[in-house]
Amino acid sequence: MTETEAAAFAGEWIEAWNLHDLDRILSHYDAAVEFHSPFVARIAGEPSGILRGIDRLRPYFAEALKRYPDLRFTDVRALAGVSSLTLTYRSVSALHAAEVLRLNEAGKIVRVDAHYAR
Repeated sequence: MTETEAAAFAGEWIEAWNLHDLDRILSHYDAAVEFHSPFVARIAGEPSGILRGIDRLRPYFAEALKRYPDLRFTDVRALAGVSSLTLTYRSVSALHAAEVLRLNEAGKIVRVDAHYAR
């Protein structure tokens, strides 16, 4: 992945989130995605912090958008990897966020590792 490709992916991903467009957000994820986030326990009630599959991710993202109606990601940086990228940005409640996104050959996210700090 080039820096240009990472920036383009990040731009589309952030725009989908900032528009609160659930279908557009989910279009970036593979059906078999594995999603790891500290927010999963709080929002989805899954103590492991892990959701597997787009069918589990859809209601989780829908609830997150409902709970955070003013959600807007800012100060985005995209760091290119081989078959992954890391996005850093400001998240809800002014949290610093970093998400490592592993992509498949079709350019869909197959694994997310989300990290946050105050």
